[in-house]
Amino acid sequence: MNKSFKWFLLLLIVGFVSGCSKDNETKLEKMSIMLDWYPNAVHSAIYVAQEKGYFAEEGLDVNIEMPADTNDPLKLAATGKVDLAISYQTQLLLSRSEGIPVVSVAALVRHSLDGIMYKKELGIQSPKDLEGKNVGYPSASVSEAVVKTMVNADGGKEKNVKLTDVGWDLMPALATNNVDAIVGAYINHELVLLNKEGYNVDIFPLTEFGVPDNYELILVTGEETLKKKESSIKKFWRALSKAQADVKQDPASGLKVLLDHENGNFPLDKKVEQESLDILLPLMEDKSLPFGYQEEKVWQDVADWLFETNVMKEKVDPAQAFINILE
Repeated sequence: MNKSFKWFLLLLIVGFVSGCSKDNETKLEKMSIMLDWYPNAVHSAIYVAQEKGYFAEEGLDVNIEMPADTNDPLKLAATGKVDLAISYQTQLLLSRSEGIPVVSVAALVRHSLDGIMYKKELGIQSPKDLEGKNVGYPSASVSEAVVKTMVNADGGKEKNVKLTDVGWDLMPALATNNVDAIVGAYINHELVLLNKEGYNVDIFPLTEFGVPDNYELILVTGEETLKKKESSIKKFWRALSKAQADVKQDPASGLKVLLDHENGNFPLDKKVEQESLDILLPLMEDKSLPFGYQEEKVWQDVADWLFETNVMKEKVDPAQAFINILE
C-alpha cells in the first residue's frame, strides 16, 4: 500500500468520523424555555438537567432564556416564540379569559408563596388590623383581590385599607416605611432578604384567610406548540424530573450548579438562595402525587375565586387550561 493511498484512506476515515459526529449533534432537537425571572433557587433543577446532560440524553438541546418583562413568558409561549415558559397559575387563567391560547403542562411549585407581609413592630396581628393602614402592591389586580379577600375573611372592611401601587419596589417600600405592609412578595425571596437585612418581618399566608391555594409556578406552552411538540415536552419533563430528584437529594450540589449560572446583572447571595431552596423544596411536591401533577380541583378553585372577585371578567373552563404532561 503506497503512501498516497494510505493518506487517502486516512482522510476518508476522518471524514466519516467527523460526519458521524455532526449527525449526532444534529439529532438533538432544539427547545427553548423562558424563565419567569432571573435565575434563582427555584430554577435549580433546570440548570442541573442541563449541566448533567439529562436534556441531551432525551435528545434535546435546551436554550434557557430570561424575560425582559414579567409578561413576556406567557406572550412568547402563546405565539410559539419560545417552546416553554415558567409562569403563574393566576396569570395563565387571566390570559385564557382574554383569549390567549396557553396551557399549563406541569406544576413546578404547587403551593402559594405569596401573602401579606408586614413589620411586626406596627402591631398588626391579623389582616383586619390593616384597616387604616397602607398596603403596597405590584400593579396587579390579583394582588388587590388578595388584600380584599383576606381582610374581609378576617372580619375587617376592605374599604378601610389604603392600597398603593409601588410596582416591583416592594421591599424598599416596606423597608422605608412608605407603606405598612406589602402583598405580592414571596416567602422564599422578599421575606428572607428583609429578615437578613435586619427587618422584623412576618407574613399572613393567603390560604389562612379565604384565598385558595394555587400552583405558584407552572410550566406553560402554547396550544399550537403542544400539538406539534407534545412528545418533546414529555422528554423535557422527564429530564427535569430526574434533575429535581437530584436537587432534592443533594440541595447543596444543585445550588452550586445554579450559582455557576447566575446572571451577571442579578448576582445571587448564596445564603439567601440556600434558605430559599430549603423553603421551596417541600412546596414543590406532594408525597401522594408525582412531581408536577396538577389537580383539576385546584384549577377550579382558583378560577372560581378570580371570577368571584371580578379579577377575571369571563369564566374559564379549568379543564382546558392544563394537561398533565408527565407519564
